[in-house]
Amino acid sequence: MLNKILATAEITKNDFVIEIGAGIGTLTQYLAYAAREICAVEIDHNLIPILKDTLSDWNNITVIHEDILKLDLNNLVNNKNGGKPVKIVTNLPYYITTPIIMGLFEDHVPVDTITVMVQKEVASRMQARPGSKDYGAFSLAIQYYAELYLAAKVSPKCFIPRPKVDSAVIRLKNKVSKVSDEALMFHLIRASFNQRRKTLLNALCNDKGLSFQKEVLDIALVACGLPSNVRGETLTLKQFAALAAYLKNKEE
Repeated sequence: MLNKILATAEITKNDFVIEIGAGIGTLTQYLAYAAREICAVEIDHNLIPILKDTLSDWNNITVIHEDILKLDLNNLVNNKNGGKPVKIVTNLPYYITTPIIMGLFEDHVPVDTITVMVQKEVASRMQARPGSKDYGAFSLAIQYYAELYLAAKVSPKCFIPRPKVDSAVIRLKNKVSKVSDEALMFHLIRASFNQRRKTLLNALCNDKGLSFQKEVLDIALVACGLPSNVRGETLTLKQFAALAAYLKNKEE
């Protein structure tokens, strides 16, 4: 499985890699064989002495004892890689994986790819399409920021102790996405899924963070080719972007 993760990440000798959650350094050593330089970030102070011992023979690894959610990754990339995109590889407790992935994208860290193991259900949500039960704001966010490649499904048998869930190794390729107002688009998306059972029009009208009148929203839906009774869960990313662009123009 470690070889599979390494192959999925497509690490070369030209790459600067940030490993989030180095543990005892098992994957770190695999990465060090393939990459130009590794920056291994680990929050657990009990593991730092182990990492220093495990990785003592490597001169292309830097261990950072820090919480990744507090670390200034943009500054790290600027200092260590001249601001050029880096590759992220991570094996983390599943509860923290999603906040970290979204933090990397939302903070616009110069990332080429993120290779990570997630719960199979999370991978399904990332790939979900409009109208499906797994489709939501998270699906749209991932699809806006990245292209997903599902590399492998991982059985619970691969772990000790065995978890109760199946896992998947995925690679997220950062893509350059631009809309007229990214913040407004994601506000519309969140509002529509916060009240999933309501029509999109009613969900947006009920959102206290939006100042558009119902008549304006109704006209916007028609202008974007959407029926007034459409539900947000049926819209594509492109349709949300078009709606945000129309409302942005009205606002201006």
